[in-house]
Amino acid sequence: MLRDVQKIMLGEKYMNLVNVLKGIDYEVIQGKIDVGINKINYDSRNVNDFDIFVCIKGYSTDGHKYVDKAIENGAKVIVIQDEIEIKDDKITIIKCFDTRKALALMGANYYDNPSSKMKIIGITGTNGKTTTAFMIKDILEENNKKVGLIGTIANYIGSEKIHTERTTPESLELQELFFEMVNKGVEYCVMEVSSHSLELDRVYGVKFEVGIFTNLTRDHLDFHKTFENYYKAKFKLFDRSRIKIINTDDNYGKQVINDLKELKADNVYSFSLKEKSDFKTFDEEMGSRDIKFKVDIENNEQFILNIPGEYNIYNALGAILTCFKLGMPIENIKDGIEKAIVPGRCERVANEYNLPYEIIIDYAHTPDGLENILKTTKAFTKGKLISIFGCGGDRDKVKRPQMGKISIDIADMTIITSDNPRSEEPMDIIKDIEVGLSKGKYMVIENRKKAIKKAIDIATEGDVIVIAGKGHETYQILKNETIHFDEREVVKEILDSISN
Repeated sequence: MLRDVQKIMLGEKYMNLVNVLKGIDYEVIQGKIDVGINKINYDSRNVNDFDIFVCIKGYSTDGHKYVDKAIENGAKVIVIQDEIEIKDDKITIIKCFDTRKALALMGANYYDNPSSKMKIIGITGTNGKTTTAFMIKDILEENNKKVGLIGTIANYIGSEKIHTERTTPESLELQELFFEMVNKGVEYCVMEVSSHSLELDRVYGVKFEVGIFTNLTRDHLDFHKTFENYYKAKFKLFDRSRIKIINTDDNYGKQVINDLKELKADNVYSFSLKEKSDFKTFDEEMGSRDIKFKVDIENNEQFILNIPGEYNIYNALGAILTCFKLGMPIENIKDGIEKAIVPGRCERVANEYNLPYEIIIDYAHTPDGLENILKTTKAFTKGKLISIFGCGGDRDKVKRPQMGKISIDIADMTIITSDNPRSEEPMDIIKDIEVGLSKGKYMVIENRKKAIKKAIDIATEGDVIVIAGKGHETYQILKNETIHFDEREVVKEILDSISN
């Protein structure tokens, strides 16, 4: 595809290195820059003849270590950040202060700056990114717009679903995806923008039409180390957004507003359910199946959302205000928000079995996420609320006992199980969750499938089973192995075995 990209863009086989380096502060250490290059790579294993190899520093390795391999595979240009010795004097060596930022700008140049040809909408925050993104997509499509989506569940170009390994792709792949979207007529691209992507400059150089802040709670401190670092990473989005839409019921949302005021930023809009804001809800009606609420927008319009939970009003508000500021008609916004469906977010499953109890799958994997889904479902549970959850391995350990206590406090019965243990032993993670818990209101079943079966076995009329932590995911990560594990299929298999 990359060669085709160059032919489309340039009408020739190779792109000139000078054009690839446009807008980048660099120093030529060796060789010429008025040369043709084939493609850009940051993984030496993928390098071919006449490629550029960009040395970037990752979590556990450093691209500078693989320069010799890249040259062996055919690289003619090496972009470095650190001083290294390259003996081959036929190689062009470019030095940049920050190769991650350089990679992002080089990728944009290579693909003819595709993000500038769409309106990019970025959503950041600990929780609510996926739900808000899908709501915006549904509203824009209600307005007959061609929409791309980049996020946790998958990437979409219109209705075409593209599998994704991470919330925000590396900058080079991101620019390629933007290029593909532009070629397929996408007008709006809705992105979940993770703190990792902001800190690692995967979205460096991208200008956002709208930036949305959902909330900020404990997560990813294994990577950011401090909450201040986590916040600073998130705030980068608003330096790069023309329109800023902020949830000011969240304390960190208030800080975003204050920090933007200090920068004398314009086009800043706040929304809330409780605090005073530019756009505040009122007359909320919480049902077990839907929510109705009004917003002080135009004629105090009423909106209907077919996803329960007060926290989903915040997600809806972010989506509504974004589309309103983008000029979408209110009636179309109302229709789009009412039709919104988000996979793995408070998703009712096994409806075809006409069970006397409900089974709900949700992605909640943080303390506040778990608290939100359990409080929401508790409000419409007539019998017992049964909570099934675990915590991921190789991630922030502090939240494990917090989540255990939340589940014990809210649910009538908790089943602690395995999630994605990764390199850790599942029972070690479970023991961390159990710290400080009183016996009686919970049980431990390490095998997740058996845990789900146990919940179904003990469920009676009026009960609600919440299976939390995986949501849209269709896999489990065990050591170095990723196995297929779709909770919808697991539930169906268990119910079919019971009925037979």
